[in-house]
Amino acid sequence: MKRKPRQLDRLTIILLAAFGVVALITAVLAFVVVRNLVNSWEMTDLPGSPQINAADPNLPATSGDASIPMQAAEGPIAEPWDGASRISVLVMGLDYRDWESGETPRTDTMILLTLDPTTRTAGMLSIPRDMWVEIPDFDHGKINTAYYLGEIYDIPGGGPALAMETVEGFLGVPIKYYAQVDFSAFVRFIDEIGGLKINVPEEIKVDPIGPGNTVILEPGVQILPGDVTLAYARARYTEGGDFDRASRQQQVIMAARDQILSLNMLPTLITKAPKLYAEISSGISTNLSLDQVIKLANLALQVDPNNIKRGIIGPDVVMNSKSPDGLDILIPIPDEIRMLRDEIFADSGSAMPIAALTDDPANLVQQEAARISLQNGSQTVGLAANTAEYLRGQGLNIVEETNADSIYDASAIIVYNGKPYTVQYLADMMGVTTANIYNRYDPNAPVDIAVILGNSWASNYSNLPQ
Repeated sequence: MKRKPRQLDRLTIILLAAFGVVALITAVLAFVVVRNLVNSWEMTDLPGSPQINAADPNLPATSGDASIPMQAAEGPIAEPWDGASRISVLVMGLDYRDWESGETPRTDTMILLTLDPTTRTAGMLSIPRDMWVEIPDFDHGKINTAYYLGEIYDIPGGGPALAMETVEGFLGVPIKYYAQVDFSAFVRFIDEIGGLKINVPEEIKVDPIGPGNTVILEPGVQILPGDVTLAYARARYTEGGDFDRASRQQQVIMAARDQILSLNMLPTLITKAPKLYAEISSGISTNLSLDQVIKLANLALQVDPNNIKRGIIGPDVVMNSKSPDGLDILIPIPDEIRMLRDEIFADSGSAMPIAALTDDPANLVQQEAARISLQNGSQTVGLAANTAEYLRGQGLNIVEETNADSIYDASAIIVYNGKPYTVQYLADMMGVTTANIYNRYDPNAPVDIAVILGNSWASNYSNLPQ
């Protein structure tokens, strides 16, 4: 007779633990995705936000095996996680306009979340939808089309798998997990927990969904209901435009986290746990299992807010351009992207590599064990062989020495598989500029990096310490 109450208590604890991660992920999508989606929503006769899509009937029931990934059977293969290693999750929101027109959706939002259990640090990096990147097996394209291509061409693991592979190749960060969230559920969630405490920095006009609902928010701390919070996050008509909006979205994300983890919210969450969990989990597709989500939630509880780093790939790290078919695109500036990535994913505030901070660059390069091809593009006979001998002495894995297809004045590096430390090491040593580093992501390539040794390297090679 006493066992049943203990089981119920344990269930409540599990549900509350899961809320920490589930709600945080939903919060991220709800307030970053909305910047481009909400303006396209059709008005409905019912209050609140429209439901994008119903729960997938193929998803495993949340009351079943907690080790089963919360996704359809054809989703990306779930990877084991020991609960102690750094974990990165690609969070995606789909473009509501595609759903509305009955088309296969593209991603409207991509955010890479990371958590390091050892250092109790976390981070989030927003990736713009117009970023021009290499999509595996599909040449270059906007990063938001990776999900679409994975779906329409039935790539193994579908859209989520190709999206993860694309972002991994772009940023050089291993990604094993994804979460795809119906962000409209978050509005209901905010109302259920009593709204969010937001410190409004200046007077701002917001427009919740529905006719005649304009609200003027005055500066100061106030409790905002779900629909107003949503409108606050998407408002764009301030002096800073989209940059102000990005700041507000991150403010809302952190406010949601604080509200969920507040001790004052525990009684409310305990009372509403089954209902809230059912509503939120039904709008989530992920190759994480409930067990893994619980591990993540327990770790998230231990992360100080000051140790959660946030960043957006913005105008200072990209160049505006046009695609071959005339679309507006963003060209990444590799060195600047690497610095931003390392600031978000490093274990301290300085720009450092993502890997263990105690390792020096030489150790990190050796750990990557990149397969390197050296191609002599200079007029100096034997340059590839001599360079290979030197680099092998430095612990690098040279697997090919050959001649380039022509003579090059400047050296160049072609990256087929993300080995960021090796690329940086070679670029620094050989004086290869960012303009001469080319990303050609191909997981099936026989080498990870190809280096074309130009005349510039031939003139500097003799200056290396022997």
